[in-house]
Amino acid sequence: MTNQQMSDAELAGQPAAYWTGVAYEALIAFTRAQQAEKGYTQPQFWLLRNLSANDISPDGAGMTLPELRAAMASYIRPEDDLAAEAAVLVERGWLTRDSEGRLWLTEEGERARVDLARNAPAIRAALHAGIDDADYVTTVKVLQRLIRNAGGTAA
Repeated sequence: MTNQQMSDAELAGQPAAYWTGVAYEALIAFTRAQQAEKGYTQPQFWLLRNLSANDISPDGAGMTLPELRAAMASYIRPEDDLAAEAAVLVERGWLTRDSEGRLWLTEEGERARVDLARNAPAIRAALHAGIDDADYVTTVKVLQRLIRNAGGTAA
């Protein structure tokens, strides 16, 4: 039985962990497919963001792969190979590597990061189609409450 065939009472009895897992996998797959169509991967974008002083990095300082893995620990996936992704970005001239193994964002890499970030609103719009902001906010608040009820920390 699909959720479209279930009554509200039946839906209320469904396990949240199942549905959040299904949602997570579908959202990640969609996002990554959209990014692949544009010629980049989600981990590549994260590398650029984490090395940019205009984004996640507080100072734009270079970072080693272990430092980047640690910085991305809450969202990187087990199958993501940061070394391979970084090698692609070095080859493109978007990153450089110093003698200590630190990766640094180049000017070209910063321009690429800004350009790639322009794809995010279209991806969000496609995912949010048919969902009004009030329903989305309610959903996020419910998820945050579930997280707290499970002993986790909701940001």
